[in-house]
Amino acid sequence: MIRARSGLPVADNPNPDIDMAPLTESSPEAPTTERSTGHNVIRWLLMLSVPLLLASLGIYYWIASDRYASTDNAYVQQHIVSISPEVGGKIMAVTVEENQQVAAGDLLFAIDPAPFELAVAQSNARIAAAQVEVQNLRTDYQVSGVDIEVARQDIAFAQSNYQRQAALMAKGFTTRARLDAAQHEVDLARARLKSAQADVVAARSRLSTGSAAPGENPDVAEARAARDQALLDLDRTRVVAPVSGRIAQSNRLQIGQMMVSGLPVLSIVDDRNSWVEANFKETDLARMKVGQKAKITFDAYPELELNGRVDSIGAGTGSEFSVLPAQNANANWVKVTQRVPVRIRILDKSPRQLIAGISAEVTVDLRNGNE
Repeated sequence: MIRARSGLPVADNPNPDIDMAPLTESSPEAPTTERSTGHNVIRWLLMLSVPLLLASLGIYYWIASDRYASTDNAYVQQHIVSISPEVGGKIMAVTVEENQQVAAGDLLFAIDPAPFELAVAQSNARIAAAQVEVQNLRTDYQVSGVDIEVARQDIAFAQSNYQRQAALMAKGFTTRARLDAAQHEVDLARARLKSAQADVVAARSRLSTGSAAPGENPDVAEARAARDQALLDLDRTRVVAPVSGRIAQSNRLQIGQMMVSGLPVLSIVDDRNSWVEANFKETDLARMKVGQKAKITFDAYPELELNGRVDSIGAGTGSEFSVLPAQNANANWVKVTQRVPVRIRILDKSPRQLIAGISAEVTVDLRNGNE
């Protein structure tokens, strides 16, 4: 029997290999004063750090919300050119396909040129006919000039004959009838002169300002204008890209399909120049200015962040330019915060391809501007 220091009996140790020494204050299993103190310090640090962290986050959020304006109602924009044929006809060839990159001047599709080649031939024939007509007018003009000279000579001869008859009449060597006949010849010669002069005026008018040059005749000019229009229409049967970009909505282009003039058949997206249209709340515009810096991120590329700048602020809210503007003059009106489109210019060259219409998030630094 072993007796402990407390005076209470302790059972004998059945296994002499196991140490049955009583637990004391110096044993490692017993809680120590130092460990208890460490737990208290950690507890107090946690109690102090959590409120401080929350306060710091609140202060940061307050400063950031006053310094920055953000919106995720933003989208990448690119110029989209709608392609419409300027003449109608049947498609003979299609040289592009969906999403293909094209350069300005590349052939997109071709319309059957046969009807327009016939129109050019017809216009050339009309020019030739008009030039023949002008030549006839020139001949008439020249003949009218000769008629004037002949009429003047006839007048001179008739007047001379009248004077002779008048002299003979004074001496009684002729009759009154002959004198009257001589006067009649003078009147007829003068009438023929007036007629010839009128023919010259008419020929001069038809030749345009009296010039005999065929190119200045109105009929020839009209025929040449028709020929120029026919040549222009023939050239328009080859539809080329007005800008560089990527082909979109080209599925409607099929060989043999009839095209209608002015009807859009495909689009070209000019992906060389992109910007972001961010729709900010009207309450964010008080301190927003042109030239302020911006950060742009994209839902499609979460790792991508580009620098931007406020390029312009919209002249009206989105609702003002909608097809059916909101009607607020009623008793059930509810005030809704409006959004104003703000154009953000992208300053960095993107390593990824920006696609028109993808979502973006824009954060504008409100501290600067008008740079």
